[in-house]
Amino acid sequence: MSDKYHDTVAKSNVTTDDAAVAAAVKKILADNLEAARTPENLKFLFNCIDLTTLKSTDSPSSVAKFTERVNDFENEHGDLPNVAAICVYPNFTQVVRTVLEVSEVEIAAVSGGFPSSQTFPEVKIAETALAVEGGADEIDVVLNLGNFFDDDWEEVCDELEEIKHSCREARLKVILETGALKTAKNIRDAAILAMYSGADFIKTSTGKEYPGASLEAAYIMAQCIKEYHAATGTKVGFKAAGGITTPDEALAYYCIVKSVLGEEWLTNEYFRIGASRLANNLLSEILGTETKFF
Repeated sequence: MSDKYHDTVAKSNVTTDDAAVAAAVKKILADNLEAARTPENLKFLFNCIDLTTLKSTDSPSSVAKFTERVNDFENEHGDLPNVAAICVYPNFTQVVRTVLEVSEVEIAAVSGGFPSSQTFPEVKIAETALAVEGGADEIDVVLNLGNFFDDDWEEVCDELEEIKHSCREARLKVILETGALKTAKNIRDAAILAMYSGADFIKTSTGKEYPGASLEAAYIMAQCIKEYHAATGTKVGFKAAGGITTPDEALAYYCIVKSVLGEEWLTNEYFRIGASRLANNLLSEILGTETKFF
């Protein structure tokens, strides 16, 4: 097929060889992981967390309590950086906006028929607009995998562009669901389509139906971000999510981003980790004692 979407992707020089990707990841970790284990890096990673609650049992009161803990952290551990954002379902953005007292913590909302992306495009656009109206600074949506696998890339991109427009000033994170995409080629193709459709971040996974983040997917996505930045001058962020629970797992993603994208991306403006359990595990490591703060 030849159209502007397939033609743009075809120009990419990012590797689609799965074995080459696995070898590159192995080398990065062998060369960098040990040296990356520092107190400063653990604090940095904590500051990159999108602290997430996405449960069927979430309610206004439970989300308010969840948000209060972020306020409490500021009061009890003022010497440590706070999390980057609180991530909730879109109907709770107003709750977080009302309760949150920490100005540097952003409010993120999943949207667009999360986690399947299976609903009317009009619903995705309206849900995004309502989340932003409620106070969301960031919107996390899933790329339409059905249309992607049907090779209807124009529809994939049109939908993302309309959602991006609906975000207004909020930043758009596009979730590729790399566990469903599986191959280096699919991950590369989806990453490029998402960025050319206006994604401010590309994100690995929902952490729901499919396998979560993988280091191989992170490597491919980081290479795509690097190539896109070289072509356009636009810096797109990277977010890993789904199953990242230990400090060492988080440090591995840090090593990938640092090795491929460099120091410029080592800020929570361009690097995030979506997690719930990771926060307590990182805190325990930083404080030197088992901590269950969140």
